[in-house]
Amino acid sequence: MRLAELSERSGVSTATIKYYLREGLLAPGRQINARTAEYDEDHLRRLRLVRAMIQIGRLPVATVREVLGHVDDDSLPRTIRMGAAMWALPQVAEPDEEDEHVRSAHEAADQLLESLGWSNAQALVSISPAYRSLVVAMAALRRIGIDWDAQLLVAYARLMHQAAVLDLDFLERHPSEAEKVETAVLGAILVDPMLQSLHRLAQEEESARRYGFGDQQ
Repeated sequence: MRLAELSERSGVSTATIKYYLREGLLAPGRQINARTAEYDEDHLRRLRLVRAMIQIGRLPVATVREVLGHVDDDSLPRTIRMGAAMWALPQVAEPDEEDEHVRSAHEAADQLLESLGWSNAQALVSISPAYRSLVVAMAALRRIGIDWDAQLLVAYARLMHQAAVLDLDFLERHPSEAEKVETAVLGAILVDPMLQSLHRLAQEEESARRYGFGDQQ
């Protein structure tokens, strides 16, 4: 397809596509002559990913370039490649390790992973942003006097594992390694908010089922 068709099918203006090409976010098309290039379905797929990261995820171009670098790094095994791409997305700040609540949250998070038998996750705690986010959230709860029930956390974690199985089953439908990693990145930007919304809707549904809509006490 030519640039005009790529623009029409993607919904991205030709000027924006040219900008992405200049910034290295989109691979050059196959040159037909000095003024014309031809693009394919891979360009369309990548363009949709870039558009999601920039326009929906509000990521700066430098971050998008870093994420794409990991997406395209076929020297890495799939787990590391996917992790590197996901970890390049914006993450929470490093917690204050001198904070007593952070220290106790670390202990609780480690005990949680151990009780779940998540040995692979345990091996990554020193570098995983997800583990860091868990510790930050648990520390914040403890700081305001809420010590979340450990057994409840285990139940939630097991539900999340079921979601992770569905996630990776969906990734397996895509033929190439790059497409699998791209889908994981899109999931972080688009699917995570969708799942959070479903969680809220489920809470509303269950609340109405239990308590109704009236002023009952």
